[in-house]
Amino acid sequence: MAKKFSKNITKSRASVETRPYALLDAVSLLQKIKFAKFDETVDLTMRLGVDTRHADQMVRGTVVLPHGLGKTKKVAVITSGDRLKEAEAAGADIVGGEELVEKIQKEGWTDFDALIATPDMMKSVGRLGKVLGPRGLMPNPKTGTVTTDVASAVKEIKAGKIEFRADKTALVHVPVGKLSFPVEKLVENASTVITSVMRAKPSAAKGKYVKAIYLSSTMGPGVPLDRTIVDAKI
Repeated sequence: MAKKFSKNITKSRASVETRPYALLDAVSLLQKIKFAKFDETVDLTMRLGVDTRHADQMVRGTVVLPHGLGKTKKVAVITSGDRLKEAEAAGADIVGGEELVEKIQKEGWTDFDALIATPDMMKSVGRLGKVLGPRGLMPNPKTGTVTTDVASAVKEIKAGKIEFRADKTALVHVPVGKLSFPVEKLVENASTVITSVMRAKPSAAKGKYVKAIYLSSTMGPGVPLDRTIVDAKI
């Protein structure tokens, strides 16, 4: 049985022409056809020409969005000694040591958006893989969430630092702001993400690196983007 969509969804999908859009035009279209009663998140999706089953073709990195995501992330820090105070002073929402590890492990507690840990605590934090891994919250040196400079890490995340990673189907799916943002801010955030993904191209990747790129909102349709925005960053 064919899936039925609401009139609003059907109407919004019909508003997207079968052609690639310039980034600015795509943002403007999503704002024009919005119908949800809440402030939707705008997402950028890139389909890459990589095989993530091979470690040398994994695409992963972090980027600080110039205009953030429209909300401040709740940051937890697991550390010890003087860095406990450093983390608090930098604006961390939750700070602790072994007791925080125990809380996460025993209670499955994950009431935070990002977790930072210092290297000396990773032996303990490593036990939390089953809880944190599926939620994408496991600290990792590659994303700057395992570090001795907890103050800088906290400030970057609070300023709008996000992680991107190609999934098993080679898709990179990243939020770039709220639909209520001014057009130019969404354009700049999305452009910044695209630049970062292009810079993360693995040397082992062959052929066309970016096969397709779309912009969408929580309830809105996917709008295909013109490849010139990608080609300009090669």
